[in-house]
Amino acid sequence: MKAWRASLLRFDDDGRAVFDTDGLLVTGPDAAGRRVVIAVGDHDALVARFPGVPVTHLPGRILAPGFLDLHIHYPQTDVIGSPAEGLLPWLEHYTFPHEARFSEATYATDVATFFLDELARNGVTTALTFATSHPTSVNALFTEARQRGLRLITGKVLQDRHSPDGVRDQTEQSLIDTEALIKQWHGVDRLGYAITPRFAPSCSEAQLTGAGELAARYPDVWIQSHVSENLDEVRWARELFPASRSYLAVYDDHGLMRERAVYAHCIHFDDDDRALMRDTGTAAAVSPTSNLFLGSGFFDYAGAERVGFRFGLASDVGGGTSFSPFHTMLAAYTAGREGQTKAGLSLSPQHLWWQHTAGAAQALGLGGVVGNLQPGHEADFIVLNPAATPLLARRTAQAQSLDELLFAMIVLGDDRLVEKTIISG
Repeated sequence: MKAWRASLLRFDDDGRAVFDTDGLLVTGPDAAGRRVVIAVGDHDALVARFPGVPVTHLPGRILAPGFLDLHIHYPQTDVIGSPAEGLLPWLEHYTFPHEARFSEATYATDVATFFLDELARNGVTTALTFATSHPTSVNALFTEARQRGLRLITGKVLQDRHSPDGVRDQTEQSLIDTEALIKQWHGVDRLGYAITPRFAPSCSEAQLTGAGELAARYPDVWIQSHVSENLDEVRWARELFPASRSYLAVYDDHGLMRERAVYAHCIHFDDDDRALMRDTGTAAAVSPTSNLFLGSGFFDYAGAERVGFRFGLASDVGGGTSFSPFHTMLAAYTAGREGQTKAGLSLSPQHLWWQHTAGAAQALGLGGVVGNLQPGHEADFIVLNPAATPLLARRTAQAQSLDELLFAMIVLGDDRLVEKTIISG
């Protein structure tokens, strides 16, 4: 076993933050050999239970759950910050040409290595990420993630129409490749597979039907795609699938909405869409920096809370503008406050942090597994230095409450706040 002494941040079953100013975190193997949290709480109350266990003392530091990113594109690492007039032009001019390069295994491995380094530098310990339409891109990312012992989920993109040469796949072969990758990688160590239609307009009826059949055949894999991000995209989807009630309903009509299904954006919804999310157990990956950058709109937090479906936060790099969960949380706060196109509300710092940790884990179907520092959770955590920059140090030193401390880190934090990322204790 190992132990760390520092301030401790975690969440109770109701999503409220629990904070120990002088805490002890003890990790060790469970019955299955996983490195998990054995005990957590006030140092003086716990330390006598673990005589002889070496303790790493980290004064002035905060131990917190590693962040989860519910939607990110590892092949778009090198197109982050590319200017465009909107979503569809951005895909055409930057994303698709770049993704075509991932047919080369050496190139895919190089990007995968940098991508995972960048996640770790920003305190992200679990990610649900897109690959490209090339199986080589999936193999490269899974291989590198397995070497690092990460819990990571990805999948080959399905896009057999309305896509340029180099990224467009063939319907039958794309489904054969997907099933082969599921059998090769899903459940290996801490890896998981996600059936990944790029978005409904990029997939034929036959491809979506085949994806739904695979989802039924392999009920413990994940499903990920995009929906209702951009009004032009919504109109296009409705034209292509006139028999479906809405853009979201296209996925349900093809068997692609259920537990462990995560759809990015979910902006332009009505209450029937929200109820469909709730009733199927499907979750939304809220991607505020991407939505602001591409001018797509604002996620309606009030609508999501009113109807009651799962959601969590995502960077959506490279449409998103930062790997940093702090930038994402700040953008989510801004998007929540916007009250001209929807009901505006002020998200609490604790709720924002929960959306990127324990709440994201619940949305992903991994509640009780990752995203928290409670006994039995896998021991992925980060060491935060709230004095990492002069301004941050000045502001956090004056915090009069936990909310003030958390919000100061959200507003002023970036990768410098993350002193260390620890995987599996």
